[in-house]
Amino acid sequence: MKIKTKPYKNPYFAGTILGVVLFGAYALTHSGLGASGAISRIHVALTKLLWPSHVDIISTFALMGAGDHNPLDHASVFLLIGTFAGGMISALLNGRLKFEIFKGPQISNWQRLIFALIGGLIMGYGARFARGCTSGQALSGGAVLSLGSWAFMFSVFIGGYAVAYFVRRLWVESN
Repeated sequence: MKIKTKPYKNPYFAGTILGVVLFGAYALTHSGLGASGAISRIHVALTKLLWPSHVDIISTFALMGAGDHNPLDHASVFLLIGTFAGGMISALLNGRLKFEIFKGPQISNWQRLIFALIGGLIMGYGARFARGCTSGQALSGGAVLSLGSWAFMFSVFIGGYAVAYFVRRLWVESN
């Protein structure tokens, strides 16, 4: 049975709901929203399974999983799981759950996947290096009016527009 694709929600309504969720996250967990902390905790949990002594000697790992402490016992891990599950359920219920590759006509599927992988690795390293991801900076830092978060987000948008100038030819038809 094919489900008819439903229209997208009003972006102002969705933004309001996101604000309510962010407020709830601060009220219930005393921390904001973000994904990189959960990814780091999963990394520490996997490392602890394979090489437990390594977790105790690396300071950033030890903060999350030293001794009997379970690194997965944190609200951010549940947030990540809930975000993934909620997105999948929403896509399924609204007729949008499908495999597709978004790309321009000047680039092959393999090139798009390789560039996405390289970009993801760079962003993952950057999030780990900066001790936070863009979602945490934009949503959580911006919500508490952190000057550094606002400066970071303006830099992200400026950088995105600057790079778009050079890669836009990959997304448009050639003459």
